[in-house]
Amino acid sequence: MTSFTELPLSSALQQRLATAQFIIPTPVQAQAIPCALEGKDVLATAQTGTGKTLAFLIPIIEMLQREPSQKVRVLVLLPTRELAIQVNEEYEKLRGKGLSKAALVIGGVSEKAQIQAVRAGSSLVVATPGRLQDFITRKLIDLREVKILVLDEADRMLDMGFLPAIRRILAILPQRRQTLCFSA
Repeated sequence: MTSFTELPLSSALQQRLATAQFIIPTPVQAQAIPCALEGKDVLATAQTGTGKTLAFLIPIIEMLQREPSQKVRVLVLLPTRELAIQVNEEYEKLRGKGLSKAALVIGGVSEKAQIQAVRAGSSLVVATPGRLQDFITRKLIDLREVKILVLDEADRMLDMGFLPAIRRILAILPQRRQTLCFSA
């Protein structure tokens, strides 16, 4: 694949990619996106700055456009709030008017807006494990309809001691789901 135009994406998403100046995919994008679009699980390792975020956001946006829902359909887990904010910003650039904003569920900031975003019916949740586990424990979020799970910077999450929280989160997700795992 030498261009994003070769992907079987909606014309709206193709247009947003072009507007954002995303023309030629990086190697990780060229390998991961077609598999993810087919519904396959993906395990990808690539250096920081090589476009891993776009490698999972493009298939997510495409799926959410095809299957709109008020329920959480996609969960993206990241080790830090800074990374979660960056992923949310990239999603905002590409989501278009037809998709809801993501619910950003992160620690270290007020939870009021986060709870409102979840209750508003966001189909995408971008979260850090600690705050998400807190929301689950307090029954503030329902993850029973998740179709795609993304573990971004998975190696860092494990290094930071999030394995117990991740296990608890995975235990409540549907067994039948697509998993996209990215690591530096």
